[in-house]
Amino acid sequence: MSSAAVETPHARGVDMKLEIVVIPVSDVDRAKRFYGGLGWRLDADYPSEDGYFRVIQFTPPGSGCSVIFGKNVTAATPGSARGLYLIVSDVEAARKELVGRGVEISEVFHDAAGVYAGQDEPYLFGRVRVSGPDPKRSSYRSFASFNDPDGNGWLFQELTHRAPGRIDTGVTTFTSLEDLAAALRRAEAAHGEHEKRTGGQRDENWPNWYAEYLISEQAGKDLPL
Repeated sequence: MSSAAVETPHARGVDMKLEIVVIPVSDVDRAKRFYGGLGWRLDADYPSEDGYFRVIQFTPPGSGCSVIFGKNVTAATPGSARGLYLIVSDVEAARKELVGRGVEISEVFHDAAGVYAGQDEPYLFGRVRVSGPDPKRSSYRSFASFNDPDGNGWLFQELTHRAPGRIDTGVTTFTSLEDLAAALRRAEAAHGEHEKRTGGQRDENWPNWYAEYLISEQAGKDLPL
């Protein structure tokens, strides 16, 4: 990882929040049905009075960023958006949900670091698919991919422990009940190992231990032992 990722200056300027990604589609109503079928929230369907343009906005569950598509909103070629990452805490559960919604999606896979994959999936940074989740279930390493009807490419990436420097370490947030529940399950499993190391006695201070685990995991700090 480059030093720039962990040596960001502490001086804070104006907040710049990425909120919209525009994706190019050829059939607006077909795209609307597809993204609605994913279970994403429909925020807007706004046509101009003269019929020249139409803007549709959807937001994935728990996301602070939305997608926009429509008529005359971009000159990009339909289907040319690739490598659109959806960060999830459990890639297998996320995949299972889309399968249940009738969406065609790849099997879960992980990357073989250092093996060139060619130009078909450049958003995998030149790596090749290996079936199944990452054996160590390391954060950032397990994926599943799917396309919308135009071929715009989406990628689930499993992330449970962020690398240092990626978030505001003074703030701990969870965007959904599912994310918080998954974090608590990881804390429970880790705390079980902690109690084994301390002789198998019940830890009366477990709420503080859980809290330290949740904050440290999200901030990319060393986890408590």
